[in-house]
Amino acid sequence: MSHHKSRHHKSGHRQSPNHLYRDPENGMIMGVCAGIADYFGVSAGGVRIVMVIALFFFTVPIFVGYFIAGFLLKPKPPGLYADADEEDFWRRTRVDPHRTVTDIQQKYRAVERRMRAAEAYVTSSEFKLKRDFRDI
Repeated sequence: MSHHKSRHHKSGHRQSPNHLYRDPENGMIMGVCAGIADYFGVSAGGVRIVMVIALFFFTVPIFVGYFIAGFLLKPKPPGLYADADEEDFWRRTRVDPHRTVTDIQQKYRAVERRMRAAEAYVTSSEFKLKRDFRDI
């Protein structure tokens, strides 16, 4: 995983990869559907279809909610993620935080097993014997 650098917006506030932003660059009107799709890691087209269907049943609330979200949500800042791996990590964290924690725990357990194996080898008599032969 990449090293996470602190990112700040022009206003001095930290840009959070865990916030919901609207995505006007990939949006059609204000970027609300594209932002929701980006946040949850789903297709923007799918979100738009759901919004249009919901608009038929709940016209006023959806219409008003969309424009309120369009004005309240900040646009997605450029350079929010260092790379694609970081973007994928944050998307998985937002969608399923428990799974992300489990993945991290498994990675640390694997590292710990490798470190224990290396420590066992370095402290073994076989390692000392090989080192003594090499030093002759």
